[in-house]
Amino acid sequence: MIEARRLSKIIAGKQILREISFSMQEGRMYGIIGPNGVGKSTLLQLLTGMEQPNSGEVLLRERAVSAYKRKDLAKWVAVLQQGGLPAVGFTVREVVTMGRFPYQNWLGEETSGSGDVVEDALGSMGLLDLQHRRIDQLSGGERQRVALAKVMAQEPELLLLDEPTTYLDIGYQIQLLDTVKNWQRERGLTVISVLHDLNLAAHYCDALLVLHDGGIEAFGSPSEVIQPELIQTVFGARSIVLPHPDTGVPQILLQSGVQPG
Repeated sequence: MIEARRLSKIIAGKQILREISFSMQEGRMYGIIGPNGVGKSTLLQLLTGMEQPNSGEVLLRERAVSAYKRKDLAKWVAVLQQGGLPAVGFTVREVVTMGRFPYQNWLGEETSGSGDVVEDALGSMGLLDLQHRRIDQLSGGERQRVALAKVMAQEPELLLLDEPTTYLDIGYQIQLLDTVKNWQRERGLTVISVLHDLNLAAHYCDALLVLHDGGIEAFGSPSEVIQPELIQTVFGARSIVLPHPDTGVPQILLQSGVQPG
């Protein structure tokens, strides 16, 4: 589906990524994890073609991402970025309808059926009651749900998410990731998401890619990746890793030097 070949990126004279290579298969959900400032969001931007590498290339279906026209690429790939919504002036429904841009002609017209897609996206994210409200009147969590509904309306085959649970309470984090996971399974979607919460990443992702010191520290299933030794090396934290009682996926209990009470 998508492949990175010897990607390197330098920002402000600092080497962020150094000749990293990997491939991700169609129809799976991948998590990109690692400490703050390690280049997770930068890697996501390189995969979309929004940023250009200093060396190396990204291939989407065996064709360089840089070779796609932007509108053609948008029919394949949708991106949920932090702060990616217009600031003011649009209603929730208008913003979600913007996700249909790749299928519109130069007059902004589209063939029939777009209304159903928008309606489904609004309903999936619990936004029907808010659809006529202006987005500058929404909370941060509501805006994040609008952003996801917009990329859902785009009907991509590859969905890239940059910390999608930011600003969301724990209940909405679960709801959002449940929606993404169900969508991925039902439509055979490929999802690549930067995630901050390692337990959520292990629970929802089929495979995890760990960035550390400009390279890939590990890439494999959650059970292969989420190990106390890796948590210590990458995050500098002592931990106990136990299987989730319902699913068996690894979950992390952090160890502190201070006793409670």
